[in-house]
Amino acid sequence: PVLVDLPKDILTAQMQWHQPGRTNLPGYKPSTHGHARQVSAAIDLVMAANRPVLYVGGGVLKAEGEVELLRFAERANAPVVTTLMARGVFPDSHPLHLGMPGMHGHYTAIRALQEADLVVALGARFDDRVTGDPASFAQRAKIIHVDVDPAEIGKIRVPDVPIVGDARLVIEQLDAALADAQAGSRPEHTAWFEELSVWQRDYPLEYDQTADGPLKQQYVIEELNKLAPDATIVAGVGQHQMWASQFWKFERPRTWINSGGLGTMGYAVPAAVGAQVGVPDKTVIAIDGDGCFQMTFQELITAAIEKIPVKVVLMNNSSLGMVKQWQRLFYDERYSSVDLTTHTPDYVKLAEAMGCVGIRVDSRDDVRPALEKALAVEDQPVVVEVKADPDEMVFPMVPAGASNDDVIARFRDLPGQP
Repeated sequence: PVLVDLPKDILTAQMQWHQPGRTNLPGYKPSTHGHARQVSAAIDLVMAANRPVLYVGGGVLKAEGEVELLRFAERANAPVVTTLMARGVFPDSHPLHLGMPGMHGHYTAIRALQEADLVVALGARFDDRVTGDPASFAQRAKIIHVDVDPAEIGKIRVPDVPIVGDARLVIEQLDAALADAQAGSRPEHTAWFEELSVWQRDYPLEYDQTADGPLKQQYVIEELNKLAPDATIVAGVGQHQMWASQFWKFERPRTWINSGGLGTMGYAVPAAVGAQVGVPDKTVIAIDGDGCFQMTFQELITAAIEKIPVKVVLMNNSSLGMVKQWQRLFYDERYSSVDLTTHTPDYVKLAEAMGCVGIRVDSRDDVRPALEKALAVEDQPVVVEVKADPDEMVFPMVPAGASNDDVIARFRDLPGQP
């Protein structure tokens, strides 16, 4: 072990410091641009493909490669899927965007990767939440894998063309090389897009919100999106996280924050407080579940003291919803340690006790007025408790360890459902 001990007089001293133009770390010499031969080989595959898909991960977001990605996707005329960590790096409204792939992704995005003849992985790590059973993932596809970390390339799936480099710079190289190869002629991929459009038509995201029935979390998220389309969204872990990623329309990068593969329950509230401090002029909304909220709600006391106007939309379904869903579907409804109906606080009173505004939503008619009231508060944190349907489940769903070919698209696709 090594102790680094800094005396107090050094910590309190003043000094002049200038940001160096470039940080030089001895021994760390990463490749930033892709090798020209590998870029050329990748473009040969792109030009030959009839069913291409761009599989975009969080590495593109970190590299700030959203402009280059959009240009390359449009030039290649290739559909795009964005992982949980890449939401917002490609506009949801763009006709080439198929949505999020993976365990709880959009059906068309899941199927597109399975049926592709070329998968261009950009800053993605072939996580099992995206691939399902890796042995059955995109079996007919050639693979191009771009990543700044050579350890990620070939770790899960051996690519046909590996390219080590910064995602933004490599995409820029790919785009330039593709422009030269196309000589002004863009591929149509007509049959591929026709097939994709059938899946989009037949398997949209769906839920059933009736006027007097239980409140659906998806409905609340869509209404919130209409009222605050430019907000920064922070999610915890569980069903609410998946619904937020599915039903919020992300149009710009760096407007979606979640813990991703770390699966950190309790993440939303402190992360949202930090985000609100970082962008004080923007609306920051934590979409949280009651299980997650109980872990870190006390951070709102600091937010109240500092008058940080972060908003928390608390989806209270009185359970650990995702665990309950798994126990319902795969463990014969042998529920264990998922019920949060007893010994839980009154969340509105709790919010008020911490110096926040507390609002409760019990019915569909309450949703919009409550959200409008919350968004209008500018000098206090706000907690909006939504009394949500305790039995609602997240679909699509690929069972853990299963092939993406076994995706359960909708609740009514389960055995025994009408």
